[in-house]
Amino acid sequence: MFDKLEELEARFKDLEARLGDPEVLKDRDLLQKYAKAHAELADVVARYREFKQVGEEMVATRAMLEEKLEPELKELARQELSRLKERREALERELRVLLLPKDPNDEKNIIVEIRAGTGGEEAALFAADLFRMYTRYAEERGWRVEMMSSNSTELGGFKEVVFMVHGRGAYSRLKYESGVHRVQRVPVTEAGGRIHTSTATVAVLPEAEEVDVEIRPEDLRIDVFRSGGHGGQSVNTTDSAIRITHLPTGLVVTCQDERSQLQNREKAMRVLRARLLDLRRREQEAEVAAARRSQVGTGERSERIRTYNFPQGRMTDHRIGLTLYRLDSVLQGDLDEVIDALAAADQAERLERLEAAT
Repeated sequence: MFDKLEELEARFKDLEARLGDPEVLKDRDLLQKYAKAHAELADVVARYREFKQVGEEMVATRAMLEEKLEPELKELARQELSRLKERREALERELRVLLLPKDPNDEKNIIVEIRAGTGGEEAALFAADLFRMYTRYAEERGWRVEMMSSNSTELGGFKEVVFMVHGRGAYSRLKYESGVHRVQRVPVTEAGGRIHTSTATVAVLPEAEEVDVEIRPEDLRIDVFRSGGHGGQSVNTTDSAIRITHLPTGLVVTCQDERSQLQNREKAMRVLRARLLDLRRREQEAEVAAARRSQVGTGERSERIRTYNFPQGRMTDHRIGLTLYRLDSVLQGDLDEVIDALAAADQAERLERLEAAT
């Protein structure tokens, strides 16, 4: 680990020198490239330098303890050494986390797809609740939400809603939301007051650039049709809705929210690229998981990731056993405590695998 840290510090110093080079300052693209690389290394280098500084202070404090000191000073030195040791251990843990491989998609915008599952109209209403939860979370962080497509119901729910979140680090925060979400409550359509269980699925996909995914025109079947709303009402009187079928994979994307066929097509292609990138990622992960299962057993988690229990005002994330009794604030977009806990658990698991491999 420390050889790697020395390499990173040397790279950081080199970047500092380059950023002061007059020739680099004249080249905006090169300056931006070096500045970005410098910023990415700043945190780990700062921690490493503090780690080394604490180590030097420990050496000096140990030397003091070997000298002839008054009992009071010697006790103070022992306390300082204990404090420095704790700080050094904490910094080492932080450095191990900072050296974990970065997810290349973490800084990307995302496409979020929410679909009603079991539960009929109640599931559609729950899908709408999840949509509001994520949009409010995005707004709190200053991210922009762009609607891609939706299929609403007469009671205000969503059979399906697809939207994009524009914001740095959106994927790093919301990537843990993919999975089956379950709600337990008395539906508005239930006259007897009985608690029902319904589900909705959430998929969080990193935005894919054209360079990330190659899509050949001959692999696409594009159909145009007239948009329609729930209950058969007309949303558009022109054939502007787009349905794109990716023939090799069978993936189908429909977009009809815009009045322009060109705009619907552009949005549909963005969704298709994201789905294809996610499909490729999941195939790669499946290969790795199969290899791991052959060595360490299954370890697969349940498909259901979270339960929202209205009678108890409780939200439980089953992956990490986290339970919060403030369901209202969670559904208002107060998700940071949940996401921070999931990110910490993910880091701990990856550290454990890394240490087992070494």
